[in-house]
Formats: sequence, structure tokens, C-alpha cells
Amino acid sequence: MSIFIQEINDQTLRQLPKTAGAYVLVIALEADLTLQNKRFAGKILPKGTYLYCGSANGPGGIAARVRRHCKQDKKPHWHVDELTSNGAGRVVSVLVVPGGDECELRQTLQGQGNDVGELYFGSSDCMKCSSHLLKLKSDLTMMTAEGG
Repeated sequence: MSIFIQEINDQTLRQLPKTAGAYVLVIALEADLTLQNKRFAGKILPKGTYLYCGSANGPGGIAARVRRHCKQDKKPHWHVDELTSNGAGRVVSVLVVPGGDECELRQTLQGQGNDVGELYFGSSDCMKCSSHLLKLKSDLTMMTAEGG
């Protein structure tokens, strides 16, 4: 069963399942971001709302992975860390799908007209997807900033 957490805070993060599965982070970038990762160095992600599809199959499952993504102060490990670290952007919502598949989630979301955020971003180990980062077609940044 999928769980959508509309607002990220300490209480809602405790509701995340500790099982393996997939998730979609809703990330608000409130300013343009110049990527630093050597593969994407110099590319600019325009401000807006992004969807990042990921998977969590290790210890702690979805709960551990999503909690890590929500931390601002962390050592970069995954591509998405550039969007969620050091004040660049913030995770505003998350959809978790225990037992789910990140590629199926991405395909569904892209099929709804969302644009690829950056080719191969977050999908370097995936043979099916052009990217696991999508830019939401209708910008939610103003809504999330206003609490709406």
C-alpha cells in the first residue's frame, strides 16, 4: 500500500515503513542550481519542483533512505544529494511504495507530462530509464512556500 506524506517533519518521518521499496521525493528548488557532480558539472537545474524516484533495499529500508534525503547536512553520495544538501532545495513531500519499483514510478510520472530534469540523473545504474529526476510540469514551489 502506497503512503503519501504531504508535509515532512520529525513526526511524519517516523511514519515511514522500514521495508524495502521505492519512493518519490518532491523537492522544491527555490533558486536555479548549478550542479557540481563531475558528470553534470556546470549544468543548471532551473528553480521549480522536482520529482526524484529512488529505491531503498538496504538496512532500514525506505525509512532510513528518505530520512537521509531529508537531512540538509550530509556527505554527498547520490546525485540527488546535490538538490537536498546545504540549503540548495528541500524535500517537501514524499510518496513511498513498499515493494515498489522506482522505474515504474518514474514511467508513470513522466507519462503525466512531467519533463526529464537532467538526462541520466539518478539513473546511472539503470538500463531502462533516461533519468530518475523529473521536473514537475506545474510548478508547486509557490504553493509550498505559501503553505498551500
